[in-house]
Amino acid sequence: MKKGFYTIMSAQFFSSLADNALLVAAIELLKTSGAPAWNIPALSPMFALFYVILAPFLGAFADAVPKGRVMFIANAIKIVGCLMMLFGAHPLVSYAVVGLGAAAYSPAKYGILTELLPNSQLVKANGWVEGLTIMSVILGLVLGGQLVGHTLSKYLLAFDMPLMDTGIATAPEAAISVIVFLFIIAALFNLRIPRTDAPLQPVAHSVAGLVRDFSNCNARLWTDKLGQISLSTTTLFWGILGNLRVIVFAWAAAALGYSTTQASSLVGVIAIGTAVGAIVASMRMRLDQATKVIALGIIMGVLMIGLVFITNVWIAAPFLIFLGAIGGFLVVPMNALLQHRGANLMGAGRSIAVQNFNEQACILGLGAFLTGMTKFGLTAFTTITVFGLVVAGTMWMIRRWHASNCVVHKDEIDRLLAIARSDKH
Repeated sequence: MKKGFYTIMSAQFFSSLADNALLVAAIELLKTSGAPAWNIPALSPMFALFYVILAPFLGAFADAVPKGRVMFIANAIKIVGCLMMLFGAHPLVSYAVVGLGAAAYSPAKYGILTELLPNSQLVKANGWVEGLTIMSVILGLVLGGQLVGHTLSKYLLAFDMPLMDTGIATAPEAAISVIVFLFIIAALFNLRIPRTDAPLQPVAHSVAGLVRDFSNCNARLWTDKLGQISLSTTTLFWGILGNLRVIVFAWAAAALGYSTTQASSLVGVIAIGTAVGAIVASMRMRLDQATKVIALGIIMGVLMIGLVFITNVWIAAPFLIFLGAIGGFLVVPMNALLQHRGANLMGAGRSIAVQNFNEQACILGLGAFLTGMTKFGLTAFTTITVFGLVVAGTMWMIRRWHASNCVVHKDEIDRLLAIARSDKH
């Protein structure tokens, strides 16, 4: 791997670490402030909001500006969102601002991989990205849980800034103040990301032009015979995973009687499995073999329903690791295939923006559905069952869709897979 790749990985690690620690802090802040119960599942869709609204503009912006600079600006926006939450803004509004930073960050983070590395290293690079991201998810969730826990928070609250009254008086506020510094570290790594040789692509001058360009890019991926399969698979996967973390907090409380701090460790267990699956996929799968993993999505949905029957943590932990491993093995090759097709069809930044739009729209839609179920009093067990059925059923339909494509459009798919096997940049 090129030297700049590891700088990107370092920046991604700290940014994702802070993102996930902030989720736990926001959940505890809502709980301790007496907010309505539906506010907690609303966190995921609020985070996804700007991914959807600004999708036509963020991809073009990532292709028009050096991607290291884009990532720096995005982390600065996340810092603003953190400070808003720290100094009294509503957690849902503040978390949406952090989501804005994440939405701007993502096209640059993934897009720079296709500019920096050859096709032959994309699956391996995605394995590194997803594996390291999942590691940061684990550590971020655990760190967030510990920061809001009694043991660590009492030391943080006892710390006084010389000649300054910060007004920080609760455990979630103390946690958020630490998380701000993690985002600052990520921003410093962003400044060290090298400029690639890829030419910058000019942005259309009008809003209408950007929307039209984005719509064309979205349609191009959905009509591509490999792009549509990889896009639908990753869209569903991240839509479920984006809400599953919040669901597990509710499930852990209902099934195991866990607090936020205890549940944060259990949510991190899913990420451990995902990291293992991602690493194994990066070592064993090639780009042209990506569609062979679709059946794992059906298995993942069925296993998700099994969580309803588990009430013992010693069974839950290995079960969640296995569930996460299947997801990690599924998403890495499909994500790499989607990046490859997108870069060939429209440019890296625009293709990642299209991917983010679809995935975050799925998170937004499923999150709104989850929020509605919570508001109307449905249990965590019912929610998990519904999500599992949606995953298994939808992945079965995607598998049938790809099988139909292989029959009707065999020559085209063979040609696209041949391109994927090429080692050319």
